[in-house]
Amino acid sequence: MKRGKNYRAALAKYDPTQHYEVAKACEVVKDLHYVKFDETVEAHVALKLGKNQTVRDTLVFPNQFRGEKKVLVFCRDERAKEALDAGAAYAGQEYVEKVKGGWLDFDIAVATPDMMKDVGRLGMVLGRKGLMPNPKTGTVTNDIVAAIGELKKGRTEYRADKTGIVHIAVGKVSMEPAKVAENVSALLGEIMRKKPADAKADYVRSVSVSSSMGPGVWVDFKQEDK
Repeated sequence: MKRGKNYRAALAKYDPTQHYEVAKACEVVKDLHYVKFDETVEAHVALKLGKNQTVRDTLVFPNQFRGEKKVLVFCRDERAKEALDAGAAYAGQEYVEKVKGGWLDFDIAVATPDMMKDVGRLGMVLGRKGLMPNPKTGTVTNDIVAAIGELKKGRTEYRADKTGIVHIAVGKVSMEPAKVAENVSALLGEIMRKKPADAKADYVRSVSVSSSMGPGVWVDFKQEDK
């Protein structure tokens, strides 16, 4: 792949084969920033998973970097006020039909279990956008107040893709590198916590961080285990 001169100039600023301690790696990512907008910093964690193994959960990063998101709660109308008072942007049964009609002016969807029969019919709409409520990520729950509270604090889902790699935003280039590093460490801690019982010793194969447009920086993830 042919790269632009700014990208090639960034590559010349560091050793792309070296593995850095997580705090230093985040500093390098900031130093390599060359575009005018505030890039997202991403972490890429490659895992060694068996055929039927997967890693998926949610976490709240210690340092937030996203703007507030609009939460939609699919619930019976008698619980709509409870959801709205907790901070939901929208709540109620009527939104099933609105979404079915193509309305998608929200960022996260939560549903009470008794609504999932109706919400499940929206799979073609919500599934494509990654918005389908799921009990594994805490978005299908009767405790909608707690769910909304965590989501508004920045609860984020992470999951390994089909190749066993977790790709997730962990900060912005404008943040202090130390705060981005705290988020990376929190992510690695959570991924280790979710290690399948029968996973191999070399469960984590590699870790890298990069800005949206910049080159990747290898992380010495073994330092995190010490």
